[in-house]
Amino acid sequence: MDYETIIYESQGPVGVVTLNRPQCLNAANQAMGRELKRLFTERLDDLETRVLIVTGAGRGFCSGLDMKESLANVPPGGYSPKLAYERQRSFSDIILLMRRIPQPIIAAINGPAAGVGFSLALASDVRYAAKEARFSAAYINIGVGGADLGSSWLFPRAVGTANAARYLLTGDLFDAQEALRMGMVSAVFDREKLQEEAMKLAQIMVSKSPLGLRLTKEALDLNAGSATLEDAIRLEDRNQAMCIAQLTAGGQK
Repeated sequence: MDYETIIYESQGPVGVVTLNRPQCLNAANQAMGRELKRLFTERLDDLETRVLIVTGAGRGFCSGLDMKESLANVPPGGYSPKLAYERQRSFSDIILLMRRIPQPIIAAINGPAAGVGFSLALASDVRYAAKEARFSAAYINIGVGGADLGSSWLFPRAVGTANAARYLLTGDLFDAQEALRMGMVSAVFDREKLQEEAMKLAQIMVSKSPLGLRLTKEALDLNAGSATLEDAIRLEDRNQAMCIAQLTAGGQK
């Protein structure tokens, strides 16, 4: 199937998703959001694809929301809470789909992963990073809450509450070695080796029982904690909608 902002390739039982807006470090626009939602929805009933790899074209993984497009599309008078909430869900539903699909997802983080890109990485099951990778939960830097797109649920589970708070409350940038120290990524590689290493891991996974893979992913999600990812995302959506409506209606108060 043809896409405008992503590339999808099947390599036997492994599907490779490449975010493909390299001119802007794969910043996520509305078209990318729609295409990712469609792609992951199609994987729900895809029995042939057993593992997914997600990466970015060029030097970046995903540098966050395309702010030029976002600011250009602010409605006159700013967002109402209802419209802001609907726009928020257009991206947060992608995170839910990534956890709902049965295929384990390996993120091959080849460069900057900020904002939306940060959450796409977190929503993956295993994260490998290139040495050039940089990370930022950049949401709080643009005037909204630092907990967005599943980050308040996914990030503490990956790195612990103290480490997550350190970066969600500041939006500070951190590098691949810090991500490795915290446990956010499993390994760091030279960029030219990253995709090869991700594929090696995918091939190990596809050599296992297909049902075993699916049930293991499901069990990891169910047993991670009492609050569900969906509960966390809906709370974040509400909070971000209020922040966005306030920002676009005339500034912070």
